[in-house]
Amino acid sequence: MTNNDARIRKVVILGGGTAGWMTAAYLGKALQESVEITVLEAPSIPRIGVGEATVPNLHRAFFDYLGIAEEEWMRECNASFKMAVRFVNWRTEGKGEAEARALPDDSPDHFYHPFGLLPDHDRAPLSHYWFKRKYEGRTTEPFDYACFREPPVMDAMKAPRWLDGRPATRYAWHFDAQLVADFLRRFATEKQGVRHIEDEMVHVEQDERGFVTALNTKGGAVLDADLFVDCSGFRGLLINKALAEPFIDMSDHLLCDSAVATAIPHDDEKNGVEPYTSAIAMSSGWTWKIPMLGRFGTGYVYSSKFTSQEEATAEFCELWGLDPEQTTFNHVRFRVGRNRRAWVKNVVSIGLSSCFLEPLESTGIYFITAAIHQLAKHFPDRTFNQALIDSFNNEIEVMFDDTRDFVQAHFYYAPRNDTPFWRANKELTLPKNIQEKIAAYKAGLPINSPITDESTYYGNFEAEFRNFWTNGSYYCIFAGLGLEPDAPLPVLAHKPESVAGAEPLFEEVKRTQQELLETLPSAYEYLRQLHG
Repeated sequence: MTNNDARIRKVVILGGGTAGWMTAAYLGKALQESVEITVLEAPSIPRIGVGEATVPNLHRAFFDYLGIAEEEWMRECNASFKMAVRFVNWRTEGKGEAEARALPDDSPDHFYHPFGLLPDHDRAPLSHYWFKRKYEGRTTEPFDYACFREPPVMDAMKAPRWLDGRPATRYAWHFDAQLVADFLRRFATEKQGVRHIEDEMVHVEQDERGFVTALNTKGGAVLDADLFVDCSGFRGLLINKALAEPFIDMSDHLLCDSAVATAIPHDDEKNGVEPYTSAIAMSSGWTWKIPMLGRFGTGYVYSSKFTSQEEATAEFCELWGLDPEQTTFNHVRFRVGRNRRAWVKNVVSIGLSSCFLEPLESTGIYFITAAIHQLAKHFPDRTFNQALIDSFNNEIEVMFDDTRDFVQAHFYYAPRNDTPFWRANKELTLPKNIQEKIAAYKAGLPINSPITDESTYYGNFEAEFRNFWTNGSYYCIFAGLGLEPDAPLPVLAHKPESVAGAEPLFEEVKRTQQELLETLPSAYEYLRQLHG
């Protein structure tokens, strides 16, 4: 090492859990073991797991990067498949019910936000041809069933892979977050040489510039480092407490701030395993259902402004027929928003210490994966070039704010207004960014650039983080909630050949749906084979 060598030599990660161990494992790979990485984890601090669902880029962006086979980590983490989010009863009034109520046309009140890719024809996504058909009275079929191959497959509780392991469609995963953290802890410590110290931080040492220089523990250890990563959860012990970075509260965009959760045993052999996450509308929020082998995780995400913890727990118990005296609940209060800056001086916040949105679109693990990818991309030396820090912070800010706007639109445009909570969501102000997207959607224009080919999608790694919500995502949510364009895309009136040429695509969707229904195993069958 030369005298002018400014390389980072030591990194200390405060906090374990999913965020801490994902960060340790990823940096261990990205830095090729040239940096000493230490995870300081307080065993007495409970790990908060308000969501156990993911998005499709997880394996490629994280596990594949680490060289861990999908089957290996799935077995270790009791993982199952997730092909979509299924929204239940977001358009009809009434109490929380797991089964879809009937819409005025007698169709069930549910719709999917699939991970499948939306086909494209003549530079326009299939969604635009679907709406033209509907507008002209040529179809009454819902958008998701008309344009994606996955909905009937999910209705039949089929797996997204054939028994020989070949994938049939894009999918994400459900898993036990505690098992993921434990699996990555073993991987990082045994295969990458990451130090694991179980102790509690009691004091932060800082220099005259305000940079953190060391963490003092209850057990008497002094952990010095060049770079510190704050994975201490909602407490933000380094970024918010030591460095006093403001947390920007965004409860004026999203009203839910609490959750009551539990795990419920499930007879998979009798009832099958649903290959999707359910989001069930409730009186003051919504309930998730995340199926895994032998059980499903579930939680009621609600606004404390409109219901109490006791009332929410009672409504949650009624939904699933639970005996509150015989059920163990996890009650969580969370902050909604992000730090003004995720990276300040030599402290980078990742996970709940950086930002949090309610888990409606399963963004928790996605935010962690994106942040550690950006940290590796912007990894500094001991000069801590401000341009690197500013670029990182901009990436996190844009990612979070775009996702916040998308999630807020779910509540804002949900037709139901039968309770104070649902009415209050209509009174909030939508940010300019999402207003512009809505205006484009209403005018019949595409929103963002549709991703139309799997090789293109998987070949553009940065796009997976910068523009996760595709044109198809917006169409799924808006059309599912009953919000439609004012008229078809005007240019289609001048392109009858294109309109006619799109018809084979709809026929191909139907053909593929039937083929998958006939050839795919059930999710239960596949998972039994996988897990043994």
